[in-house]
Amino acid sequence: MAMDNEIVAKRYALALFDLMKESGSIAQAEKEVELVYKLFSDEKLRKFLSYPNVTLEQKKSLITEHLKDKVSKHVLNTVLFMLDRKRGDCIAEMAKQFIKLAMEEQQEAEAVVYSVKPLSEEQQETISTLIAKKVGKLKLRMKNEIQPELIGGLKIRVGNQIFDGSVKGKLENLKRKLTETQV
Repeated sequence: MAMDNEIVAKRYALALFDLMKESGSIAQAEKEVELVYKLFSDEKLRKFLSYPNVTLEQKKSLITEHLKDKVSKHVLNTVLFMLDRKRGDCIAEMAKQFIKLAMEEQQEAEAVVYSVKPLSEEQQETISTLIAKKVGKLKLRMKNEIQPELIGGLKIRVGNQIFDGSVKGKLENLKRKLTETQV
């Protein structure tokens, strides 16, 4: 996505965020915007919206029909306004930016936990609590990815921070230290 589109998407996201913050419904709006993100990330819909033979009214009618009972009027109006302004290509990015703003407001962060085997809900909750405190957040939204090459332990990514407690990571550190000390 071009830098201009990202900037435009951030402006629309911020405007919607401010509107939803005033009404006190950021958490609900975030769920609605996630739906918008999924919808506008669909390749078939993006192709349909890019067809020059499809009128703006047809596009808006399709989107309204699909979203009218699922999202608030503010979210729907934002999407339709973006279509009016020929910014349909920015809607998925706007949704992504809105979700970032909502998570920031709620002091939440996304985390990816790499492990050798799937983690239980209890293990994920414990990890979430411990790591959230370390990164200054109240809660982490965790995704567990399986990586057998870690041998054991965990590797956790929160934003651009990595907490590596894996056996593989410790072995690599040991190898690095041993090669540095050789004369």
